[in-house]
Amino acid sequence: MGVGPKDSFGVRSRLSVGSISVEYFSLPALARAGVPEVAQLPFSLKILVENLLRFEDGRTVTPEDIVALCRSVTAERQEREIAFRPARVLMQDFTGVPALVDLAAMREWMRQQGGDPRRINPLTPVDLVIDHSVQVDQFGTPTAFAENVAREFERNHERYRFLKWGQQAFQNFRVIPPGMGIVHQVNLEYLARVVFVEEGIAYPDTLVGTDSHTTMINGIGVLGWGVGGIEAEAAMLGQPISMLIPEVVGVKLTGELPPGVTATDLVLTVTEMLRRKGVVGKFVEFYGPGLRSLSAADRATIANMAPEYGATIGFFPVDEETLQYLRLTGREEELVALVEAYTKEQGLFRSEETPDPIFTDTIELDLSTVEPSVAGPRRPQDRVPLKDSRRAFRRALVSMVNGEVQKLGAEWLARWVEGEAVESAPASLQKRIPVRVNDQDVELGHGSVVIAALTSCTNTSNPAVMLAAGLVAKKAVERGLQVKPWVKTSLAPGS
Repeated sequence: MGVGPKDSFGVRSRLSVGSISVEYFSLPALARAGVPEVAQLPFSLKILVENLLRFEDGRTVTPEDIVALCRSVTAERQEREIAFRPARVLMQDFTGVPALVDLAAMREWMRQQGGDPRRINPLTPVDLVIDHSVQVDQFGTPTAFAENVAREFERNHERYRFLKWGQQAFQNFRVIPPGMGIVHQVNLEYLARVVFVEEGIAYPDTLVGTDSHTTMINGIGVLGWGVGGIEAEAAMLGQPISMLIPEVVGVKLTGELPPGVTATDLVLTVTEMLRRKGVVGKFVEFYGPGLRSLSAADRATIANMAPEYGATIGFFPVDEETLQYLRLTGREEELVALVEAYTKEQGLFRSEETPDPIFTDTIELDLSTVEPSVAGPRRPQDRVPLKDSRRAFRRALVSMVNGEVQKLGAEWLARWVEGEAVESAPASLQKRIPVRVNDQDVELGHGSVVIAALTSCTNTSNPAVMLAAGLVAKKAVERGLQVKPWVKTSLAPGS
């Protein structure tokens, strides 16, 4: 990891937790050293401040950078760049394999120059989780999972030999094989530490990842977002990521979700609301009494869709729910105790008594107003209340079909959208096409479902949503519903 050679504010301190004694760069000490604004910052910016304090070197990070960041929400805003150094890098296979190829090429160059190729290693820890390349060849059978994983190893045998070599050859490089789960859930359940200890120094867990939904990890108070492959490789080699001091929009949550409403319904509502607000390129941070009713899995679902609502991150601070989640997922009690002590000491732990931070802007959502919803036909922010889904489908269908439909006039279209029988519609809306599937002759028409996939990382990483999907499927079978022969079904749990 390494730290900057300077400590201009004299904030290097010591913390003892049980038998563990660590050094850390104290945010309260920074406030006492003449920068009191740090105490009022959003939690996400406090983590950035700690990062700058730890890496202050007078060149890439200066005292002026630290002060500017601390005063960014209380003083006149500055367009100032800061240098952020993440604690680790997360990669999925589509982007991780090219990065490993680049490292191998660097080693070959070093060998050709007469140097020791073993000196070429990632300076920042890298985890590569293989999940994107696994295909659904078999489905709807008890052996589908095992067959698909076996087929993946067979299909990409050469790639896996290369990855195995890479894991053995490079330091700070781990590979999570296929079949272990979706990268973001593996990160949430297994890889994330919330607080790192390295070389006797404790600091917040932070990361960048080569997938846009890396933001899911912000659900448990770990700051992270998606970047391009070049940026990830630079971070992997110890280079700082240059970024403008971000604006932070606070989303105040009140109330509780009604029975039967899921985190997916909530995140679609949040996405619609924040797209309307305009948060592109900004941090979003959630606060307010409504947080206490949201599980860590629900928070992760909301954080996951930050790319869809346009924000760099959707952040939830560490609190009691975070500690419970760490215990639930098998983290050692020593780590949980360290996370609690460190975050409380640093002012990074939220409780009901914690004063609200100062944000660039705020918006409020009463959770009790959220209703069952589906994503729009083209974009997730085009949320459709479930009760209006038939109307929304017919309205979308009419917009896609020209000619005789338009000639019927606005009055008929309005009646049909509201539920008039399909038989009254023109032939273009009733059109069906014969198709032969699995030795069966079938007909497909507008609205026929052809793929039924529970594979989105937003949904499959939330146990409550998965249980709800299972209950819906169970009730459907009990009522005699069957999967049509042309429908491809797939389920990919987060872990």
